[in-house]
Amino acid sequence: MTETLKYPLLDQINTPDDLRDLELKELTKLVDELRQYILQSISKTGGHLSSGLGTIELTVALHHVYNTPEDRIIWDVGHQSYPHKILTGRKNRMDTLRQKGGLSGFPKREESEYDTFGTGHSSTSISAALGMALAAKLQNHPRKVVGIIGDGALTGGMAFEALSHAGDMDTDMLVILNDNDMSISPNVGGLSNYLAKILTGKLYSQVRESGKKVLKSMPTMSELARRTEEHVKGMVVPGTLFEELGFNYIGPIDGHDLPVLLETLQNMKDFKGPQFLHIVTKKGYGYKPAEENPCKFHGVTPFDLETGEALKKVVKTTPTYTEVFGEWLCDIADADDNMVAITPAMREGSGMVEYSERFPDRYFDVGIAEQHAVTLAAGLACEGVKPIVAIYSTFLQRGYDQLIHDVAIQNLPVVFAIDRAGLVGPDGPTHAGSFDISFLRCIPNLIIMAPANENECRQMLYTGYKHNGPSAIRYPRGKGPGVHVQKIMKQLAIGKGSVERKGESVAILAFGPMLTPALEAAEQLNATVVNMRFVKPLDERLVIDMAQQHDIIVTIEDNAIAGGAGSAINELLVSMTPPPTIINLGLPDKFVEHGERDVLLHDCGLDAESIIASVERIVNNNLTHTLPLGVNS
Repeated sequence: MTETLKYPLLDQINTPDDLRDLELKELTKLVDELRQYILQSISKTGGHLSSGLGTIELTVALHHVYNTPEDRIIWDVGHQSYPHKILTGRKNRMDTLRQKGGLSGFPKREESEYDTFGTGHSSTSISAALGMALAAKLQNHPRKVVGIIGDGALTGGMAFEALSHAGDMDTDMLVILNDNDMSISPNVGGLSNYLAKILTGKLYSQVRESGKKVLKSMPTMSELARRTEEHVKGMVVPGTLFEELGFNYIGPIDGHDLPVLLETLQNMKDFKGPQFLHIVTKKGYGYKPAEENPCKFHGVTPFDLETGEALKKVVKTTPTYTEVFGEWLCDIADADDNMVAITPAMREGSGMVEYSERFPDRYFDVGIAEQHAVTLAAGLACEGVKPIVAIYSTFLQRGYDQLIHDVAIQNLPVVFAIDRAGLVGPDGPTHAGSFDISFLRCIPNLIIMAPANENECRQMLYTGYKHNGPSAIRYPRGKGPGVHVQKIMKQLAIGKGSVERKGESVAILAFGPMLTPALEAAEQLNATVVNMRFVKPLDERLVIDMAQQHDIIVTIEDNAIAGGAGSAINELLVSMTPPPTIINLGLPDKFVEHGERDVLLHDCGLDAESIIASVERIVNNNLTHTLPLGVNS
């Protein structure tokens, strides 16, 4: 591949209108150019690659057949949306992908009228598509609605809730299952493609509809005909489940066969009622390294297009928090045969690869089913097993009721290892762990810990594991300050913080990774710094002592200020007379957009420079004794 490729057809595509008049030969050429452009672009910026390469033909076919944006296309999760972005007027901004002020890595309504539904979490597309289809029906609008979902996302219970509802509604919509990993994939071939053509053809559809009208007056015969059709199709295609849910099932067809895709979509476009099209694709299609290792190329940093190797070699100095968790998981499994680990489809991201290989009988990947993951852990805990749920902060939001109802109310000893707490950077607000302290802090029986460094992370995981009740350990993405991780495991005193630096009039109460910038700022401010360690229970005696000994209390956390750890401090100190001046630093009351994590932390006032500025602003204005409790500077 040369460094600079020309894209004679793609360069002419500014909106989907420009590709609707293209002939098949030109569309095939466009697919090739689009694949090459994505490879060139993402090899420079990084991003999600395998999923998008696998849906290029589908994306071209959808925008060719449907009148977007008038017709609605809803992507699930959104990892595969780069081809869609390029074809909908954003090609020249792909070099800004996932950067501050640039293109989002996911569909986003504010970004384009073609992004009809914002995504980032999985299993939502069918529900959203049904809502849009129902709205079109209520408004008597002829627009078409298509929801695309992957086989992974189909493991989410929400998808089946939506399928069950949609199949029971007399609503015109199409659900496309993009299957790139299911066991039925070998069924795809000439016979399946041929059957799809027949079953979506005009003659078959006319005969089918005419037969329904004739048999309507004979209910018994009508039911017999329906069941006969269903089971005959079931002998050669795997669609019985979807037929039972009320969909007209077509497929599976080859999702990389553009002519078949175009013809099938065109035939199905005007079908009435809920339709289901099953296509089979290959992640990373058209790029050999990604085809051979789609997991490695799911999310990539800039890489060499010829070799597939990352351009920036990571120098291993200190482990990430995720790696600390992965090593601890194996160590605790070695020490206790009664321990099990659960993940909702986040094995690699949560650092569980080695554990899954060494302890396969004690490893449970439940798929994209966070609610089930939490209640599964509760069931295991009821029988004396010691479950650890490894989950991203943003995904734990989906299992909130189960966390309260099934774990906390029953006071079960389940450990929640919460990765990606705080801002995550390029993935943006859909993946940021901005709210876990706020939504966890109000739950009785739950202990919440926030490690300030790698060693504390290991010891807190062990502390939670030994605790006879539910516990949560929240830690950020990436590396910590580089503290040596001790192999020995020790229980921490629950609810006890630690004074890390003694100063004068200002005391900074830091939670988790915010200890590092707090210590940096304290050198210039001559401030006292406390590593709080526990969000719940708070070290109340220590906090009160700090308030009595200092003029200003600063709380700092990588969580929303609203309801966060600073709020817990405010609640404790509000009864003091007079109440102390408190500055609460944390994430603002807005969704923080994507960008480099360090830049975003600065923008939110969570680096050393910003801490200093916040304190000096108060001191210089002589407002120390007039500010209300809990000032958000």
